[in-house]
Amino acid sequence: MDRPPLGKTRHRPAPTASRHGLLGVRARDFDLDRAPAAPDLAGLVERHWLVRWDLPDGREGSVSLLPHPCVNLFAAGGPVAVAGVGDKVFTYRYSGSGHVFGVKFRPGGFAPFLVGPVARLTGQTRPLAEFWGGADAAGLARDLAAAGPDLGALVAVAEHHLRAHRPAPDPEVERVGRIVRTLLHDRSVLRVDEVAARFGLSPRSLQRLFQRYVGVSPKWILRRYRLHEAAARLATDDGPANWSEVAADLGYFDQSHFIRDFAAAVGMTPAAYADACRRRVQPVSA
Repeated sequence: MDRPPLGKTRHRPAPTASRHGLLGVRARDFDLDRAPAAPDLAGLVERHWLVRWDLPDGREGSVSLLPHPCVNLFAAGGPVAVAGVGDKVFTYRYSGSGHVFGVKFRPGGFAPFLVGPVARLTGQTRPLAEFWGGADAAGLARDLAAAGPDLGALVAVAEHHLRAHRPAPDPEVERVGRIVRTLLHDRSVLRVDEVAARFGLSPRSLQRLFQRYVGVSPKWILRRYRLHEAAARLATDDGPANWSEVAADLGYFDQSHFIRDFAAAVGMTPAAYADACRRRVQPVSA
């Protein structure tokens, strides 16, 4: 008998990850496509994604990302890997022609597939074989390779294998999702203790819950989503920014805290980043 479906089948949960995160403004030499998860998997999977490129000989491209608080399963033509939450800017370099396909789990969504806290994956990339076994991981890699660079076919393969490894339902995943949606969407939330109180948790209990299910703290997520928004805003602003206004709009008490957080996460000040975006040059490197 099949296990009960994961997530809610009647509708897809609201987003728990922003659609920002790619850094810089350039003429893109790659295509990025996204697809929603099937309803029975949408409680755990935020979306599927596919990056494709076709560059002339001798040319190299790169893309930089300020990571989300999400675990990703991805395949780039070889063994399938699992990437934990990234703790710093990630730059991917590519040449020739190729593609990378990935499954972005919701914050907390990978925890039921994993024995132990998700925090042990933070900042790391590990072979999927460590979690599913060598034969099953190799089978997924083989089926994804056979699907080619077609997003619909890749999604069908990935979801077939996810269902084969369907974990038992875990109500804590849904609770983590509700909390993360609050951090993402509710601009009135400025402090983690406010979130803890809203969901009937002590700050310490909330911290433990997120280390177990997400891999980073609620404070980290709140700050990261605000910085995603800041980077997107700075990339589209035409003139000098009013930093006090930007900081206040993002929920910071003062502009110095905002500038310090942005520089620590992106590797350059907001002013330098905005200037690079206006000049349409790559603002970060690795």
